[in-house]
Amino acid sequence: MNLTEIARKVFADDLYATQTTGICIESADENTTVCTLQLSDIHRNAKGYIMGGVIFTIADFAFAIAANSKVLLEKLQGKDSQLQWVSLSSTIHFLTPAKGNTIKATTIPIRQGHSNAIYQILVTDSENRKIAHITTSGTRITL
Repeated sequence: MNLTEIARKVFADDLYATQTTGICIESADENTTVCTLQLSDIHRNAKGYIMGGVIFTIADFAFAIAANSKVLLEKLQGKDSQLQWVSLSSTIHFLTPAKGNTIKATTIPIRQGHSNAIYQILVTDSENRKIAHITTSGTRITL
């Protein structure tokens, strides 16, 4: 099993992202994640564009996987580690409406410290055009 497979297994419990929205984890590496979404009419607003909430959801989901990549690596090593990282705040800039039938979110780690993390997430469309840029800060929660 590799990091992508363990990420798919662990994050399968995120039913909103994986089942309701339909997001797929394409790859997961240490601090870097790529997620895709096949678009359909349920993802569109009344104007016919992809809803901003859909774009934000794929970005937030990709962030969660990337920020928790060290935990996923521990799980891959057989340790009983629990997810620890959650979003604290996000700023999203919608750049242009998506074209085509797929969007992709790619995480770019800026900093991941002991208790806080900052990532940029770039969302592109089927034509590889940048449709949104998100900066997310996260915090580590341990119980």
